[in-house]
Amino acid sequence: KVADSLMLLLVLALSCNPSTAATPSPSAPHVKPSYSFGRTFLGLDKCNACIGTSICKKFFKEEIRFDTWLSSHLKLPPSYLLSYSGNYTDDAKSWRLVDITRLTSKYQHDRADKHICTSLLKTKTCSLERALRRTHRFQKWLRAKRLTPDLVQGLSSPMLRCPSQRLLDRIVRRYAEVPDAGSIYMDHLTDRDKLRLLYTLSVNSHPILLQIFPDVEGWPFPRYLGSCGRLLVSASTRPLRDFYDAAPEVAADLALQLLAVLRSMGTNDLNYFFYFTHVDAGTFGVFSNGHLFIRDASTLGIIDKEEGSQLIDDQQEHKDIFSCLTVDCQSAFVSCNSIREKHSLVMVCQELLPKLLKGKFQQPVQEKIDSFLQHCADSLDDDQGVNEMVAKLAELLKPLRSCDSRFAYRYPDCKYSDKY
Repeated sequence: KVADSLMLLLVLALSCNPSTAATPSPSAPHVKPSYSFGRTFLGLDKCNACIGTSICKKFFKEEIRFDTWLSSHLKLPPSYLLSYSGNYTDDAKSWRLVDITRLTSKYQHDRADKHICTSLLKTKTCSLERALRRTHRFQKWLRAKRLTPDLVQGLSSPMLRCPSQRLLDRIVRRYAEVPDAGSIYMDHLTDRDKLRLLYTLSVNSHPILLQIFPDVEGWPFPRYLGSCGRLLVSASTRPLRDFYDAAPEVAADLALQLLAVLRSMGTNDLNYFFYFTHVDAGTFGVFSNGHLFIRDASTLGIIDKEEGSQLIDDQQEHKDIFSCLTVDCQSAFVSCNSIREKHSLVMVCQELLPKLLKGKFQQPVQEKIDSFLQHCADSLDDDQGVNEMVAKLAELLKPLRSCDSRFAYRYPDCKYSDKY
């Protein structure tokens, strides 16, 4: 009995001691953090009034990450931003920088969506796809076998102000959001594909330009990687504004590249003439290897020097809801016949080169550069004068650049070439 009593006391004592009575719980399994997009952030809830879905899997498989995801918070960036810096991988080991951008600001997107509903269905909210499908323009697209000038007439994109049939065929053949059919006919485009293409062309033609004039063929655009909802992904570049305080030899190199890009846009093997309707510090960008590209192609217009324009200049009567998604419907179109070949050069001389080259060099070189830029900026009505000023400026800048590893796009070739 004494032994039984002692055993009972021992059991009671152990049960009252939390340090010995508590059984350690098994460790919780490690849960991988989940990145929650929501269809709204990507714009998938607005499809098929969107760009496309070709790269959505990359987002959901976390093979595209926003820079903020590399922090411990793992939060998505604010949705009101126009662009984001991101990282892209094909093998989950090596990552490269990409730009993730919207066609326009979320505020402008929301305003355009509201305009569609109130204009077409007289309601504050609606199915954008159902509303746009009922329009006369889209019904014409559904019946069309080929993308013709009348189907894009009145759209606000500078690329489509003066379209040729050759340019429109190129759009259909190279539209990257559908399986490549290599055909100028739209048989391989579903109704959904046609709406996405029309919507993209109506809001911002930048992703279409990246697709139809790819960098691998030598065109000065960043590589188009795909779209998801209303976000597009392309190779990363730093805007030219980041180089306004660069060293003199870097500024000289970028200025020469800028002039070379503008020359190539005026004279190229395909006989297309590209011109800008507007330039600013974000229009051009620079890759990590020092190579300068057109970062924002949304203000680029195209004139086909081989076929010419197949639209009449007065497009006002052809305006509809697709003409007004990003601009005021009352905005007047620029006449195709009024565009001068030196228009882009003059704008660059006025807006960009002075900020890039100001106060960078010793006298009297700086004085000569400033004088050339002033003459170029004032020569809108003198095509020959602009050509001469640009040629003299290029000759003055060539010896001011250097040949070293900072310019990886041309190093070490420059060591062994008289060109540099």
